[in-house]
Amino acid sequence: MGKLIYAADDEDDILDVLREFLLNAGFDVRTFHTGDRLFEEFLKKPCDLAVLDIMMPGRDGLTICRELRKISTVPIVILTARESETDQIRGFMLGGDDYLTKPFSPSLLVVKIKALLRRAEMSSPVRTEAEFGDIALSSSEHDVVCGGKGIGLTMTEYSLMECLIAQPGTAVARNTLLDRVWGIDNDDIETRVTDETVRRIRRKLTKAGSSVKIAAVWGYGYKLEAGDE
Repeated sequence: MGKLIYAADDEDDILDVLREFLLNAGFDVRTFHTGDRLFEEFLKKPCDLAVLDIMMPGRDGLTICRELRKISTVPIVILTARESETDQIRGFMLGGDDYLTKPFSPSLLVVKIKALLRRAEMSSPVRTEAEFGDIALSSSEHDVVCGGKGIGLTMTEYSLMECLIAQPGTAVARNTLLDRVWGIDNDDIETRVTDETVRRIRRKLTKAGSSVKIAAVWGYGYKLEAGDE
């Protein structure tokens, strides 16, 4: 059985195309006309990846993305008919992992989905662990471990921590993080997506009882600090 994909869109034509291409790519697919139905099904049986249209009856895709992110690290792809940088940033801020604007190439969506699933499973070929303070970056678990337990990072959050722990105690610029984590190479783009992701990681570190802090460097970026600093 292939990976289980949930897709929500209020257009039957879109769902038919998604179902056909994803099934042909070897995935198990379930489609929904609303994000609320997808979320209800996810609570019963979590999927391996979710595709969410923004504009749907009931709660929109961004709201469902936020609700999924509260309970899961499942990879999420956001779809929208609006070619808006604001929508893209909001999707990333709420925990989306990738973004595609309608009309889109179904083949490109399949490529993105495969890449996200590989990224969720991959191990680092360079080093297996990197430590800082009381945390360790586990490439096998694709998570940060504190006290022997993973803290439950999403793929995007893990990628950001990977950037920070690679330069322990050294500030990493927001623009560098935007480029390396999200593939956004634009000095003028809204950087709240980085700040929001850091906020979520901080909350998880605190919940895990870690003494490691992500310190903001005013006007520049972020760096890791050990508890005794």
